[in-house]
Amino acid sequence: MTEPLRITAGERSTETILELLEDGYRVVVTLETLGSEHEVTLRVDGGIYYCDTPTRLHRHESVEEMRTCIRNMGYASDGDTNESPKSGS
Repeated sequence: MTEPLRITAGERSTETILELLEDGYRVVVTLETLGSEHEVTLRVDGGIYYCDTPTRLHRHESVEEMRTCIRNMGYASDGDTNESPKSGS
């Protein structure tokens, strides 16, 4: 298994995060909530998408559900960019 890719919330686009998940990466997103820093792990296993938060494991049955979650929770940047998926952290 590859090492998780660590990013900060808003650092990558939604589509880039989904591409990384499809490539087998676990993406650990660091975000600030209520003045505290938290990590959320995004992953896909057997076609099921997961968001593992500090308090709950969210399960998504489709890529569209995961796309909506990533956008709604602020894990990704608003616009799609041309960054290299594996560059950075």
